[in-house]
Parts: sequence; structure tokens; C-alpha cells
Amino acid sequence: MRVLLLGANGYLGRFVADRLLADPAVQLTALGRGDDADVRFDLASGSPGALTRFLDAVHPGVVINCAGATRGGARELTRHNTVAVATVCEALRRSGCGARLVQLGCASEYGPSQPGSSTAEDAVPRPGGPYGVSKLAGTELVLGSGLDAIVLRVFSPVGPGTPAGSPLGRLAEAMRRAMQSGDGELKLAGLGVQRDFVDVRDVARAVHAASLSAAQGVVNIGTGRSVKLRDAAAVLARVAGYGGALHELDAGPGLRPGVIGAPRPSADAVLEHLAASPAPYPDGCGSWQQADVRTARDRLGWRPRINLEESLADIWMEAACRI
Repeated sequence: MRVLLLGANGYLGRFVADRLLADPAVQLTALGRGDDADVRFDLASGSPGALTRFLDAVHPGVVINCAGATRGGARELTRHNTVAVATVCEALRRSGCGARLVQLGCASEYGPSQPGSSTAEDAVPRPGGPYGVSKLAGTELVLGSGLDAIVLRVFSPVGPGTPAGSPLGRLAEAMRRAMQSGDGELKLAGLGVQRDFVDVRDVARAVHAASLSAAQGVVNIGTGRSVKLRDAAAVLARVAGYGGALHELDAGPGLRPGVIGAPRPSADAVLEHLAASPAPYPDGCGSWQQADVRTARDRLGWRPRINLEESLADIWMEAACRI
């Protein structure tokens, strides 16, 4: 099976590439903006016609789109998450390759959820920010394209390579700095937020399964379990061997500040570290998100395998290398 992977150098794309390369039945071609891509092509500015000619030459059976942007203004997010998807869909419609499309969406398309609930694929999307809006627009383009296509709505990916700007990436970096300088107290913000954290390697397995399946439409990829960032911080501290106190500063709307971890050290040992985003919920998802993952189980035969502690251990291993 010949697979064309778009965005192979991104956070998710790297693990998807590794998973596909481990399958001897897959012939992989990577297309992207970086020099190490097999073919250089910018989906946000390239023409559908140019991509069509490439598809006709390579003739893939599956196209996997991991490309996109998570940061930037509305215009930039629209270029990379919406316009780029329109280019892919139009090129596939024009091409004679008949490839199946696996598009990576995200949980930000749903927006805030009712605390305690599990979000299923039939939930009405109400994205709470420009990122979710741009990704939802890309999903709608795929669903309306008439192509053989599936959209995987990935919840909160974690594990090795977690971006430093993500909540767990910022947390690991703050802890690394505290341990490096011998600080006995770490002050953090927004620890009451709850997310469905799914390991990036499990996401790659889901992409592989989706490329082999006949399933279409939207499929959630998560664990089905929401975890407080406060609890993830406590696990990370245990994994890291950090014996200081973790104090919560501004927990965001409707969330009570609290204290977790070891007892408060002496005043001379205290140095405040703030590891917070400018907004309480920068992903536009509110205080709670949890995936209903029954569709992935039933239609893809996929279940998550890697627990959060293992994911956090891998995040910490990378952070510790910078000490």
C-alpha cells in the first residue's frame, strides 16, 4: 500500500511516520515544507493543480493529512487548517488515484463540554476559539467533499515530543527549572482544568488503523477518561522525583485554588515559578473535556494502550535531558 503523508515533520506526523514505516506492507512518501520531506510542498500556498499532478504521478492508495498549525492569528490558522485542507480535497477530487483520505482533526472543534459528560461524534460542535473554528472548517470540507474520507478528532495528545507550549510541556519545563535551581516550591496556574490525555503513539496506531479501514465520517480518538491537570502534575512530580510543594495560583473561572504535593518548605527556600497560559482555557474547550471512544473501538478496532504515567515519564525524560 502506497501512503502519502502530509505533515510528517509535525508532532503527530513524526509518530505516524514511524508507525507506518514499521509496516512492511506500506510504501511511504512524505510531503511537507521541510528540507527532510521527500517532496517539498506548502499546502497553505500551493495550488490544487500542482498537488493533483503529484498525486497522479505517485498514485497513493491513502493520503494522511497531519499538517496544520496550532498557534498564530485567525488568518494564519485559517491558511494552514482550512485552506490547506481545501487544497488537499480539491486535488484528490481532480486526481485519478482514488486515494482514501485520513484527516486529523481535534477536540477543540467541539468546544466546551458539560463537566462529567463524554462527548460523542454526534455532538454539535461549538468551538470556543479561532483554532477550533479553523479545524472545524477543515473537517466540514472533508465531510462534504464526496471523497472516501475519515476525520479523527484527536483529544489532548501527550508523550515524547510534547510541545513546550502545551499545558504538560509547560509543567515539565517549570519543574525542570525548579529542580535545577533547587527551588522547594512550584506555583502553577489552571490546574483544575480537566482533559482527556491520549498518548501520541496511540494516536499513530489509530491513524494506521483508519488508513486500513473502510470507516468514514468523524471518529473520536481519546482514552474516555478526563484527568485534572492537578493530578497529572502530581504524577509528573513523582516520576521526576521532585519533592517540593506544588501550589495552585489562579485556577480559572469556577475552580478553587488548592495545594498539592509535599508540605510547604521554609520561606528562604521559596521561589515562585509561574507556568500558565495567558488565558484560562487557551484551547477554547472550557474546564472539561472527555471523549466517548466507542466508535473508535467498534469501527476501527482501536483502544488506547499507553497509560498517562508512561506518557508523563517520557515527557519528563526529555525535560530532564535539559538539566
